Amino acid sequence: MAQGTIKIGEVNSYKTQPAFLGPYKNGMELAISQINDAGGINGKKLELIIRDDNSNTGDAVRAVEELLARDKVDVLTGTFLSNIGLAVTDYAKHKKVFFLASEPLTDKIVWADGNHYTFRLRASTYMQVAMLIPEAVKLKKKRWAVVYPNYEYGQSAVATFKTLLKAAQPDVEFVAEQATPLGKVDAGNVIQALADAKPDAVFNVLFAADLAKLVRAGTQRNFFKDLPVVSLLTGEPEYLDPLGDETPEGWIVTGYPWYAIDTPEHKAFLAAYQAKFKDYPRLGTIVGYGAIQSLAAGIKKAGGKTDTESMVKAFTGLKVDTPFGPIEYRAIDHQSTMGAYVGKLAKKDGKGIMTDIRYIDGAAVQPTDAQVKQWRPASAN
Repeated sequence: MAQGTIKIGEVNSYKTQPAFLGPYKNGMELAISQINDAGGINGKKLELIIRDDNSNTGDAVRAVEELLARDKVDVLTGTFLSNIGLAVTDYAKHKKVFFLASEPLTDKIVWADGNHYTFRLRASTYMQVAMLIPEAVKLKKKRWAVVYPNYEYGQSAVATFKTLLKAAQPDVEFVAEQATPLGKVDAGNVIQALADAKPDAVFNVLFAADLAKLVRAGTQRNFFKDLPVVSLLTGEPEYLDPLGDETPEGWIVTGYPWYAIDTPEHKAFLAAYQAKFKDYPRLGTIVGYGAIQSLAAGIKKAGGKTDTESMVKAFTGLKVDTPFGPIEYRAIDHQSTMGAYVGKLAKKDGKGIMTDIRYIDGAAVQPTDAQVKQWRPASAN
């Protein structure tokens, strides 16, 4: 073996978002063990060095500086919350370092605040909302209410939903809007405010504990009875599983039905994950696994080099095989074409599941190239 290792520096909100980031870390570890067991990259093993950002932008930037200066990492990845992702994206731009944003969903990372040094793995807010719009239109409902966490991700999701739904259904009205503090939803008051508006349908963007509180409060008040709901992220096991028997049936969601994906690449991934961790994967697992796969593919394409410009060049148009199938990092905006599953919520044996599932390729829900060029600074490429 050649001497040395390739150090991957990863920063994330492990303490505050454990439901997603515990399984995410497992996904990274599985990918690293598989790559190292197969001989590494150009004879070098991968080493993962993790820092917690405490869901704080200042702490995130300090963690990144420590990874680069003290730990001498070769490449940077990570972040979960969109505001943290944007802070590290900005750092990458000013310090001219390569950064793979694995999970944060805000469109700004690749468009308004996009830069030469930053790429993003997971399907963005725009992409996932665009996957749900055809389902929302099919409902033929005029009066919509929206509820979302009041920070970058939630604001971005709702703005996109309003724009795309109005374009597809010009007579639509938005009759109520509830923007709640992240992690501190007053669910009873939110449900009352939504009910007072008498909507025909609801678009929900809450997740984690906020989602569970909303569902519980809405169910207790019979608010969701016969009311169509379109809900971002709610089919992800990390947020769906805690609902258990309280799962609201019929909601239209994006998510990850790991138990129902019948493709060779996912079956191989699932078997390997269950063998290593004696557990089933969550959506976070796919993202963590895919991030390491992407970095490995990029470093291989760069001939083992990890300097900033070699990584940027390698990631531009990079093709990667993932458990969701092949993806590509688009040259035009550095966004990967990783897709997501859309389906409806149902219950089976006291647990929430997704039914009527279909995978939507991320490439199919992108805006036009002309629109991307309008949104993304010319200096970003």
